[in-house]
Amino acid sequence: MALFYSIFILLLLFAGMPVAFTLIFAGILGMLLFLGGPAAFTQIPVIAYKTLDDFVLVAVPLYILLSHILLQGKVGNGLFELGNKWLGHLPGGLGVATIFACAIFAAISGSSVATAVTIGAMAIPEMLKRGYERTTVLGAVAAGGTLGILLPPSIPMILFGSITGESVGKLFLSGIIPGALLTLLFILYLVFRCRHMKRQQPASWSERLHVLGKNFWGLMLPVIVVGGIYTGFFTPTEAAAIGTLYSLFITFFLYRTVSLKDLPAIFTETVKTTSMIFAIMIGAMLFGFILTALQAPQALIALVTESDVNRWLIFLGINIVLLLLGCVLETVSIILITLPMLFPIVKQLGFDLIWFNVVMLINMELALITPPIGMNLFVIKGISPDSRLQQIIAGSIPFAIIMVLEIILLCFVPQFSTWLPSVLQ
Repeated sequence: MALFYSIFILLLLFAGMPVAFTLIFAGILGMLLFLGGPAAFTQIPVIAYKTLDDFVLVAVPLYILLSHILLQGKVGNGLFELGNKWLGHLPGGLGVATIFACAIFAAISGSSVATAVTIGAMAIPEMLKRGYERTTVLGAVAAGGTLGILLPPSIPMILFGSITGESVGKLFLSGIIPGALLTLLFILYLVFRCRHMKRQQPASWSERLHVLGKNFWGLMLPVIVVGGIYTGFFTPTEAAAIGTLYSLFITFFLYRTVSLKDLPAIFTETVKTTSMIFAIMIGAMLFGFILTALQAPQALIALVTESDVNRWLIFLGINIVLLLLGCVLETVSIILITLPMLFPIVKQLGFDLIWFNVVMLINMELALITPPIGMNLFVIKGISPDSRLQQIIAGSIPFAIIMVLEIILLCFVPQFSTWLPSVLQ
């Protein structure tokens, strides 16, 4: 019976039913089938309350609000200009500037979609005008946008910490070195790929310093948010509030790119995104409650730990499952559905949860540029309607390979993700 129940839920997901509704329906159906019928419905408000009764989760709507403010405030435009002035003279200079701008904006907003939209809207037409190959352009923007979930502040990291009980501060730190390394590898690939193209003239130092000064206040945002957390001035949740107020201040009074008439739309989009995430969280916890009542996680853990299979083979299987799920689901859904079952297994096998957080998020980055439902693929298609989806996918493949290579590197050198949290926390 339980097997047919699980297959039915998977069929609903693959049929296109919204993830939150599928999971909530799965919880209600499971209560009817396995937990005594309608009488078990009294557990629904209890589970919903416990799911959202976490101070850490206050950061989620705040970081979403922050990203929408920056998106409306066109902060990413200035970052692209900054990257172009400082790095544009390199081989593939505009591509390098694009990845640089994506990394900085991702570190400011924590949103992959916002990063791809903001930087892509400027970078794609500019690079095409300069003669860059379309597939390379599209792949660079699609992959650069994925950095938003690895570099802090990161909403998936907050959700990871809420589920596993790990320090969000440590999780944020764990993504800095791998995120910087991935950014560097993207840049090196573009330098190699575009090495035969004609280089643009270097900007003068006065131009560089002028654009640096113009974007100084935007560049200070990650310093304030991340620096404030690790110096102990405020918690990650308080940092989200400070960052949101700061972003409002600089876009409203300094850059003057946000006005009072923009605020209703910003707040509306924030509420929509937050509601979607929290609805998925409640649905995932209801579904997890049924699975726990059926002792599915315990059986899975026993199966894994009692088998003679090498733990690295199990880890490889976990990565393959995450990649396959990434082909049909988006990041938040995958984390909320799989992590409650995966993290006890990972812990039982002796893997470091801080390290696994980074590996899982790189898998989620892969998911963002993996067909058929890679979100960034469709975001890029939306801002470049003249491009074919096949071109975006083709351009993303080299970057996907780089992500896989970084996962392999982290398996051999886990200190890339664990050293900084151990030193600063």
